[in-house]
Amino acid sequence: MNAPMTLSPDSLAKIDKAVAKYPPERKDSAVMAALTIAQDEKGWLSTETMDFVAQYLGMAPVAVYEVATFYTMYDLKPTGKYKLTICTNLPCALQGATHAAEHLKKTLGIGFGETTPDGRITLKEGECMGACGDAPVMIQNNKRMLCAMSNEKIDLLLKDLK
Repeated sequence: MNAPMTLSPDSLAKIDKAVAKYPPERKDSAVMAALTIAQDEKGWLSTETMDFVAQYLGMAPVAVYEVATFYTMYDLKPTGKYKLTICTNLPCALQGATHAAEHLKKTLGIGFGETTPDGRITLKEGECMGACGDAPVMIQNNKRMLCAMSNEKIDLLLKDLK
């Protein structure tokens, strides 16, 4: 029989720190932080990982699944070493995001939700990232915002990620 899934003591301490920000009866409010911490450790959110987060926070698993499937920052399947999410919402689209997305797809040879054959880059489409004035905007690995992504800047980024 397999051992039950768990997270490292370091990750559990981070979740506990997030939970402590809320009243004890509202510890489920830390679900987004807990999912981010779990994904950072595991690389993606398997059903087993989401079930663990639900149990740890005292939530129904379906409530955790709802959060994980709503937000594009959560990955429900393994991704490449680098995940690039480009905002294609209207303000970004009006400032060239649609063209930047097409350039990314053509250059990488993949579509949204796909990973390059070498496993290095996963391309995702995202919604508003709150930086419309800096469009087109991308986020690398949910942590690094990239602004004013012209074809030239995209090409330099892809070269750096090789």
